[in-house]
Parts: sequence; C-alpha cells; structure tokens
Amino acid sequence: MRAAAVFSAISDNVQLVVRGKPDVVRLAVVAMLAQGHLLVEDVPGLGKTTLARCLARSIGGSWSRIQFTPDLLPGDITGVTVYHQKDEKFTFHPGAVFANVVVADEINRGTPKTQSAMLEVMSERRVTVDGQSHEVPNPFLVVATQNPIEMEGTYRLPEAQLDRFLLRLSVGYPEIADEVSIIMNNCSGMDPDRLQPVVDIAALVEAINEVRVSYVDPAICEYAARLTAATRIHASVRFGASPRGSIALVRAGQALAATAGRAFVTPDDIKYVAVSALAHRLVLTAEAELKQISAASVVAEVLASTPAPALSGAGR
Repeated sequence: MRAAAVFSAISDNVQLVVRGKPDVVRLAVVAMLAQGHLLVEDVPGLGKTTLARCLARSIGGSWSRIQFTPDLLPGDITGVTVYHQKDEKFTFHPGAVFANVVVADEINRGTPKTQSAMLEVMSERRVTVDGQSHEVPNPFLVVATQNPIEMEGTYRLPEAQLDRFLLRLSVGYPEIADEVSIIMNNCSGMDPDRLQPVVDIAALVEAINEVRVSYVDPAICEYAARLTAATRIHASVRFGASPRGSIALVRAGQALAATAGRAFVTPDDIKYVAVSALAHRLVLTAEAELKQISAASVVAEVLASTPAPALSGAGR
C-alpha cells in the first residue's frame, strides 16, 4: 500500500534524530496521514519541538514555526490586510499558518485571543480576515507543543481548542541506551536541520486519500461510539468526549491500519489510539483531580469495561 510506504519513509527519517520512541513517532505520522492535528505535551528537554521539526522537514512541502509568546498577535498567525497607497488597493499578506506543516511551539504561552486565531484554521483549514476567507495549503497539519508543569506566563488551552487536536502525545524519558544515542547525535551535529525530505506532497496526498477510503465496519463505528459514551458516564469525568472524539478514534484507526498495510480497521487499531485520541478531551471532576486520577487511566478503564466487537470477513 502507498500509505504504508509513506509511513515507513517518514518514520524512519524522523527516527534518525528522535531515538527510542517508535510508538510516539508512529502515532505522530498517524496524525499526519489522518489529516489531523497533533499536540505534543511533556516536560522540557524531551524532544517535543525536535519531533515536530523532524515531521515538518520529512515532507517536501512548506513548513513554518510559530514561537508562541504573550505578545504574539492573532494577525501574526492568520495574516493581515494592508492598504498599498501606490496601487490604491488592499492586499492580503498571509500569516504563518499558510504552510503544509505549522509547528506551534509552546502554544500555551500565547494569550487566549491569539490561541483563538488557531480555532478556525484548525477546524476548517481556512482563515477569515476582514470578512474574506483564505484557504491554507493542502495538506495542512498543526503540530503544537506545550509544557504542562510550568504555569507562570502560560494560558491553559481551552477545551474547544484541545478538541481540535486529533491526538495528544507525551514523549517520555528515554532509556539509557537511547539517551546515549541522543547525546552522540548532538555531539555529531545530527539535528532536524540535517534531515532531507523523503516524501513529496503528491505522495503524501495520495496516502491521505488512501487512508480516507479504508474500510470501516459499522461495528467499529459502534465500538468507537460506545467508548466515547462510556467516558460521559464515568464517575471521575465531569464532561466526556463528544462525537468529535468518536470520529477521531475512527480516523486515527484508519491511518493506523494503513501504516500496517491493511485496508480495513480492527478493534485493536481503535484500542491502540484510544488514549491519545480521547484523554485530552475529558474534563475530570474536582474529586478525581484531588485524587490525582489521570484522564489516561479513565480511558484505560473504559477500554477494559467496553467489549470489543467480533468481526468476520474483511473486518477480522
């Protein structure tokens, strides 16, 4: 399958720099193939921005990087309309989101007004400036990073924006052997800037279209809906995942199946992406937060208590 070849090319290229995190890289490429946005969240120094930059440099399209700060303006992201006196007309100057891959670094350092500038483009892949709509390039992917432990000078992402991310990943600390490889890479100058594109835009679009037509059995759709419905009645959850969460499960499952060379989705595909696709969509109760119950553990409980369908034929 073409999607499987694209996945292998991108993931192998990224892992030249991002060492010892095959599952993280796999899910990151899954988000790209599902044409969904990715939020990478972890403590400083674990390679969040490195992963984002490696993804951006692995495809032959355009990419941009936005360093979010409190003084960043919405127009810096979406673009502005400027009046040119010589020509006596208004001209639109595109902002940083007009690229195939947008790296939104430390997105939670932007003010709520600036963060809201991302909502329309992440959902509809276009921006509206001065009443005029402007389409962003296709494909379009936002890879955002944020540090969850440093609160000073940051603004919590609103639930509406979190819901726009298809997947949320945590990189995690590396094993000792992998950390040694990271150190050696750094000493030899091996960084994202050394990576060359391994997939052109035409091939990526072809792979995305292939993922879109992967077969999804109605039982898989019902399974996804049952999982999200179970989050809404969990004792530790104040607000559960919306239907957008169900759609994210299936879309990510389609992309995951394609990376394995399959044209159909299995329950195991849904289980594999469930925590990354659902945990960031849950709002826990105050009691659950006091008990330090995590959204990921809630999703794990939901997975354990919701029976998976037994598929036959092509769906098996």
